Amino acid sequence: MRTAYTSDQIRSAERALMARLPEGTLMGRAAAGLAAVCAHLLAGSCGRVYGSHVALLIGSGDNGGDALYAGARLARRGARVEAVLAGSRTHEGGLAALREAGGRAHPYDATRARELLARADLVMDGLVGIGGSGALREPYATLAELVGETGGLVVAVDVPSGVDASSGRVEGPAVRAHLTVTFGAYKAGLLVDPGAAHAGAVELVDIGLGPFLPDPELAALTADDVADLLPRPGVESDKYRRGVVGIAAGSDRYTGAAVLSVGGAVRAGAGMVRFASSAEPVRLVRARWPEAVTTVLDPSLVLKSSLDEVGRVQAWVLGPGLGTGPEAHAVARAVLSTGVPVLVDADGLTLVAKDRSLLRRAAPTVLTPHAGELSRLLGVPREDIEAKRLEHVRRAAAELGATVLLKGSTTLVAEEHRPVRVNTTGTPWLATGGTGDVLSGIAGALLAAGLTGYDAASCAAYVHGLAARVASGGGVAAGPGQAPIAALDVAEALPGALRTL
Repeated sequence: MRTAYTSDQIRSAERALMARLPEGTLMGRAAAGLAAVCAHLLAGSCGRVYGSHVALLIGSGDNGGDALYAGARLARRGARVEAVLAGSRTHEGGLAALREAGGRAHPYDATRARELLARADLVMDGLVGIGGSGALREPYATLAELVGETGGLVVAVDVPSGVDASSGRVEGPAVRAHLTVTFGAYKAGLLVDPGAAHAGAVELVDIGLGPFLPDPELAALTADDVADLLPRPGVESDKYRRGVVGIAAGSDRYTGAAVLSVGGAVRAGAGMVRFASSAEPVRLVRARWPEAVTTVLDPSLVLKSSLDEVGRVQAWVLGPGLGTGPEAHAVARAVLSTGVPVLVDADGLTLVAKDRSLLRRAAPTVLTPHAGELSRLLGVPREDIEAKRLEHVRRAAAELGATVLLKGSTTLVAEEHRPVRVNTTGTPWLATGGTGDVLSGIAGALLAAGLTGYDAASCAAYVHGLAARVASGGGVAAGPGQAPIAALDVAEALPGALRTL
C-alpha cells in the first residue's frame, strides 16, 4: 500500500531523523536521488547528460538547497547548469557546490529567466517546498507561469511550487511538472487533484524517514492489496454464499442506468442480482442480463416501505436513474430502512440531500457522489468541492455517518477515523455518461460478498478504473493507445480486468 502524509507529519519525522545524523546528511541523500532521476531523464530525452542545458529555479527553502546540490552533481557530469536565485536568501552550501562544479547562478531577472528556461532541456523547480501554503508570491508566481512556456522537461523538487503538500490545493499560478521527485514519503497533495495534476508522475527517493512516520493521512491500494481483498469462490461456494445484491434503479424515463448498474454487478461476480423497478427498466434488464432476477415493484407495497416481494438480499444499490419523485422517495425509504448495507448513488443522493432522515440507520451506508452531488449534500459550492476535495470528502464522511466515495479526476474514499484512500487507476475516457452506474453495481456486488463499505468502495474504484483502461485498449497500465469508451464497455471489460488481479 502506498501511504502519504501531511507536511507537519513529514517535518516531524525529518526532525527526529536529523537528530541522529550528521548535519547535511538528509539533504545529501535527497540531492543524490534527485540528480540520479534527472540524469536518467536527460539521457532519455537528449541521449546524454554531457552538454545538456539545465535550469534551476531556486527559492529560499531547503528544497532550493536540494536543487543546488543536485545541479552541482549534474554539472560535474558535463551538463550546463544555470540557476535563477529568486528567494530572499540562498542556501550557501548548495550555491558554493554549484559554482565549484562549474555551474552558474544569476539573481532573478524576468528577461534572463525567460531566456534560460527557453533553452533548457530540463527545468528543476526548487522554489517552494512542503512548507508553502496559499498563493505564490512574486517573483515565484511569474516564474511558475514562465515554466509553463518552456519546452523542456520540468522536474519538481519534493512538491511543485504552488501546490499545498498536505491537501493538493492550488491557489493561483503553480508549476506543472512532468515529474515530481519527492523525498522520504509521499505527500498527500501529490496524490489528490488539483495538486496531482500539477505533480505529473511521482518518484519517491528513500532518505530513511520510514521508522519515524506516524499513521498516514492518505493511502492508495496497490494491485496486490486489491487482489488480497477481493472475494474468491471456493469449492463449496454457491450463489447465495457469493452474495446476493439487490438493485433498485431505473425508471420509465431513465432506463439505461438500470441496465448499466446491473451489468456492473453481474460482471463483477455477484452470486445473484435481484433487480427491482418499474415495468420498462425490468423489461430491458431481462433482455440484456437474463441472469438477473427481476421484480416489477408494486407502488402500493413500496409506499408501505415493504420490499418483501423482491426477496432476501445481502446488500442494496439504490438510486441510478430512479428519479426523485414521491414514488422514488418511497423506494429509497424502503431500501434504507432495511438492516443490510446500502450503496446510494445518483438520484438516490438527491433524495437523501433533500431528506437527511433517510440516512438515520444502523447498517453501513456507502455514498458515491460526484462533486455536484456532494455540493448538494453538504450545501457547499461545487467549485469549493473541486478545489478542496480532501477536506470535503473527510467532512462528508464525518457529517453524514457514511463511507463516502467522491468520484472525479482522483477518486477518494473516506470513512471517519480511517486514512482517506485515493484511487490510482482510471483514464480520462471514464468521463462519460453511465460509468458511475457501472461503478455502483461493482461496489454493490462487493458489499453483498461481505466486504466492508470502506474496502468495497476502494476495491470497486480500483477495478472500475482498471476495466476502463482495458476497455479503452490501453491495457491495465495508464498511457497512450487509449480510445473512447462507453459505459457498457467498462462493464464488459470487468472479467478481463479482474483476471489481471
